[in-house]
Amino acid sequence: MKASPENQRTLLAIADLDRRIQQAERARTQPPQGARINELADARKQQLNELTVLAGALDDARAELGRVESDVALATQRRDRDAERLTSSTDPKQAQALENEIDALSRRIDMLEDTQLEVMARVEDAQSAVDTQQALIDQTQAEGAALTARAKAEMAAAAEESTRLARDRAALAGTVAAELLVEFERRSARDGIGVGLLRAGVCEGCRMVLPGTDLTRIRKAAPDDVVSCPECGAILVRTEESGL
Repeated sequence: MKASPENQRTLLAIADLDRRIQQAERARTQPPQGARINELADARKQQLNELTVLAGALDDARAELGRVESDVALATQRRDRDAERLTSSTDPKQAQALENEIDALSRRIDMLEDTQLEVMARVEDAQSAVDTQQALIDQTQAEGAALTARAKAEMAAAAEESTRLARDRAALAGTVAAELLVEFERRSARDGIGVGLLRAGVCEGCRMVLPGTDLTRIRKAAPDDVVSCPECGAILVRTEESGL
């Protein structure tokens, strides 16, 4: 195949644009924040499950506190009622019975109030655990939201960059002979290396040092001959740096 040296050198610029387009597409579809965002999503799910358990324990403690407070209130009401009856009682036996019941109720109230203090402490501890867990969830949520916003901004910028690079590539491709462009794209699709600069006897497409026999063959080729790297099959672009 024949192609002007200028067209062959243009392939290097097109290959560079292809590389940058691939990078932009990766940035558009695979933002670097993605892994951390997924980690945070999993962490938040686990944290929410833990919050549900802690909130359940808090509800149970509050319910128990409500029952104890109700028992204290009922016992106090009964003791106060008995105390009122005692003040107006004229029957010694009834008065003794009321005094005994008042003593028993007072002891029960003391026990209930001790229990009430214990349960109140449990409610306080449970509330603190819920608040701590909620703060952790809020922190996770905030980091995830910040990373997501940054990822979206970078993805949008990468999309714009990809579009701009694609326009630049199309403009350059329009200056290259159709046959040469088709051959370059065929080799790129096959091996991933469509073209490489020959510099100091090294193919920069595959980074291989070419044997002397191949360099001799390439040296004898006309400037408009399209030559290939014997190692990777890329189109070899020759310049004054090729060492021929």
